[in-house]
Amino acid sequence: MRKDISVPATIRETRGKNEARRLRAGGSVPAVVYGSGLEPLAISADPRHFVKILHSSTGHNTIFDVAIEGGEKTPVMIVDYQMDPIKDRLLHVDLKRIDLSKRLRVSVPVQTQGEAKGVKQQGGLLEAVTREIEVECLPDEIPEHFTVDVTELMIGQALRASDITLAGSMKLLSSPDSVIAHVVALRHEAEPAAEAAAEPAAAAEPEVIKKGKKEEEGGEAEEKGKKK
Repeated sequence: MRKDISVPATIRETRGKNEARRLRAGGSVPAVVYGSGLEPLAISADPRHFVKILHSSTGHNTIFDVAIEGGEKTPVMIVDYQMDPIKDRLLHVDLKRIDLSKRLRVSVPVQTQGEAKGVKQQGGLLEAVTREIEVECLPDEIPEHFTVDVTELMIGQALRASDITLAGSMKLLSSPDSVIAHVVALRHEAEPAAEAAAEPAAAAEPEVIKKGKKEEEGGEAEEKGKKK
């Protein structure tokens, strides 16, 4: 989704680990801008701009402008980034130039709304299976998320990717049969346990019968020996 955001940036004249450390120590983060058939540009910018975008409702699907000092101002998306796992600090950002007239392939989150009848009336459990779907659309048509209503779902029923309403020029790329959410019965978990508990008792019965037969056979043999 296109946002009215402009991130100021400067060209990086030198590269390498030492330069990246120097930039981070000075409060900037190294980044690269590429795509649209143009040469990649090594830049640096305030990491707080990128963190704010990543934590926004549109996240990595946000289209914003990068205004490079003394150079181009172009719409971009964050396609990759690295975080310090210990300090939780942004280390590097990859930005892709976006041609607003060309279709994009993006993953969009899917949210559920409503209380399923299979849960409320039948005591089932609603499971969210797929959290996002992949679509193709123009940059200005990228939605923040899709919402599916699960109210009518009963036990054994599911909503699939093909049930999601697409607007504009959107085209579904995920499998139409991908399950978004379904309602399952909780009692299915208890039945196998009950069957397993009954099996040992059923299996013990033949042993008693076999043992009785052996004793009977032994008794018959003794009777025959006495008669002789």
